Amino acid sequence: MPPVERHKPSRAPRTPMPEREAAERARDFDEVALGYDEEQARAEAERCLQCKNPTCIAGCPVNIDIKSFIGHIIDGDYADGVAVLKERNALPAVCGRVCPQEEQCEVACVLARKGEPVAIGRLERFLGDHDLACEIEHRCRPTVGADTGRSVAVVGSGPAGLACAGELRRLGHAVTVYESLHALGGVLTYGIPEFRLPKAIVRSEIEMLAEMGVRFETDAVIGATYTVDELMDDLGHDAVFVANGAGLPVFMGIPGENLNGVYSANEFLTRVNLMRAYEFPSADTPVWRGRKVAVVGGGNVAMDSARTALRLGAQEVFLVYRRSEDEMPARREEVHHARDEGVQFKMLCSPQEILGRDGWVTGLVATRMELGEPDESGRRSPVCVMGSEFTIDCDTVIMAIGTRANPLLSASTPDLELSRRGYIVADENGTTSKPGVFAGGDIVTGSATVILAMGAGKKAARAIDRWLDERAR
Repeated sequence: MPPVERHKPSRAPRTPMPEREAAERARDFDEVALGYDEEQARAEAERCLQCKNPTCIAGCPVNIDIKSFIGHIIDGDYADGVAVLKERNALPAVCGRVCPQEEQCEVACVLARKGEPVAIGRLERFLGDHDLACEIEHRCRPTVGADTGRSVAVVGSGPAGLACAGELRRLGHAVTVYESLHALGGVLTYGIPEFRLPKAIVRSEIEMLAEMGVRFETDAVIGATYTVDELMDDLGHDAVFVANGAGLPVFMGIPGENLNGVYSANEFLTRVNLMRAYEFPSADTPVWRGRKVAVVGGGNVAMDSARTALRLGAQEVFLVYRRSEDEMPARREEVHHARDEGVQFKMLCSPQEILGRDGWVTGLVATRMELGEPDESGRRSPVCVMGSEFTIDCDTVIMAIGTRANPLLSASTPDLELSRRGYIVADENGTTSKPGVFAGGDIVTGSATVILAMGAGKKAARAIDRWLDERAR
């Protein structure tokens, strides 16, 4: 027999991601990154060492078999690569776009020790898009287990809820997802702009879950339309998974926050993303389009808000952050794109007051900061520089400093234990203080990444399956 030919990894540099020019893309909502074509994907996959003990897998919150799916790209077996992805991840085209792979699987890549890791996220997107390009009947459809006769309610159609719903269907349970808004997808739809994650991608990924038998009910606010108890007692669900996120806006409490022209990032992005305010008057949900916009914050939501304001026609957009750029929690890729598109960074600045005239914003007073000793998060704490106040001329201020748990659901479920900050208390498997009720994602951890929420949803699905089995004995 001839010897088995082993894969010889390429020594080529990392394959760049094709993207649109900054001057062009900053004025529309079309996607920025264009994705790999087949030649680029194969070239990047060839860089993979196909390690005997792939360390990258442990870096993935849902433990995708990264070595195998990249191996299938090397071999040109794209359908098999998609099947490997969907064993662990129901939303590969989504995760390939928005997950911080550089902090997870890619940082664990062996090549990262001395150079650039394999572009795992970009290859995941390539396979996800390859699957979505097929007609629904020809797409990879995960196997659904035999009907168990049990039913689970999933509260929220964001990443945690969708991952849990998909896993529960694979295990054979009936699943109904209850979404409070009129469109499915949770933060994937209302929180992430079209230029980073097209809504058609989200809809297509959800379409496959519907093909698997997941039922969806929109305009269902749990805590108002139904309570958690009613989901179980009146609607007949055997268990409930709560994944309604943490969408309650946070403000600074500084003077002037009640002026016209002040937005929470949550409201601003929801109006633009979900209600397509950027298409006004074709879409009938207008949004205030500022000429000079100050965005307060340093995370991905702040970047999304700043880049969205530019696309709505702002002449100047300032990103105001109290630490230095090195401490910003936003992805480096998003920072790079924002700067290329014209966002002006005002680092080491802390807002003190919003100025106004006749009820409308006219400026933002900020104080310069310097970095002191590290705080409990390990980042150096900003310290105010006395007498350094200055004013940023602006007509719009967007607060992108985080969110917290909405109390509507928990207020109607008094036997559900909450943390001091109002989040649901759950163990690593999503088990809460209320029998039959599980929880995961941002409503438990606070704001986190899409893939971490999905990991929580998958863990909870398996815990729900075990709980239902034990209850039936």
